[in-house]
Amino acid sequence: MNIRHLLAAFGTGLLLSGCGGSKAVSTGEPRPDHDLRPLGSAELLARLLQDQPQPPRYYSAKADVSWTTPQENRTLKAHVRVVRDSAAWLSITPALGIEVARILLTADSLHLIDKLHDQYWTGDTAQARKKFGLAPSLGLFQDALLGLPIGIDPEEKYRNDREDGRYTLSTKERRKYLRAAEEIAEDDSTNNGRDMRPKRLERTLRKAERKETLVYKYWIDPDSMHTDRVLITDLAHDQQADVRYMERKSVDGHSIPGFIGLSLSSPGTAAGASLRLERIQLNGPLELPFRIPAKFTPME
Repeated sequence: MNIRHLLAAFGTGLLLSGCGGSKAVSTGEPRPDHDLRPLGSAELLARLLQDQPQPPRYYSAKADVSWTTPQENRTLKAHVRVVRDSAAWLSITPALGIEVARILLTADSLHLIDKLHDQYWTGDTAQARKKFGLAPSLGLFQDALLGLPIGIDPEEKYRNDREDGRYTLSTKERRKYLRAAEEIAEDDSTNNGRDMRPKRLERTLRKAERKETLVYKYWIDPDSMHTDRVLITDLAHDQQADVRYMERKSVDGHSIPGFIGLSLSSPGTAAGASLRLERIQLNGPLELPFRIPAKFTPME
């Protein structure tokens, strides 16, 4: 049991990857881009956001999970429960059906029980990044399960385009990158009020662990106006996530993906994962039991 890979498989890290970690599952033959009626970025954003139902407070499902890394291929089953903006709870079971791990993720903390080795780990999100190389995000995880456009900002100025038979919206990466780096360097006395050169901007941003500069790209189905794919790039940490929503189903008036594919990468690390979700329910309340047995020892 590799806890680091469990976190990657469930996307509780900063969902990080380009397409190098895994192959995406096809969602069918796209229509030619020129057949799509041109839409301005403001109109496209408005249509993406309009009439979206309020995200449900509760979510529960059974999941078949698989992931691939350069070292191994694994499959497992899990129970997933989420209380929106409060906590996500995961119970991990291999083929035999005996729980081997439990995860509790809140807005600012991560808690793990490894029952195979009688160990536990608990800490805030900054400590989790240092320990596992991944920054847990409750908001990202809960939005991914619901197939939402992760990180969408109604006030952001996006660039629009057409690609693979879908509309796209993307943040203006270069401008945001430069602005963030310059903000970080404002107190640098060696700058003497001059603009930083690009290489120095890059080094400064990489060193600024407290500054998470995320850029997003969204692929939008032209018929349903639902998000099919989200590409997230963390410029500060050289990490990417490619999240793909497939096999959507209607659950209590919400369009929920039944299959989520994702690939994760950062310098020296790549992983691909998929979640097939069944028995999705959006009612509650839900119990999120988490107790560390007295005999368990802290994880090394």
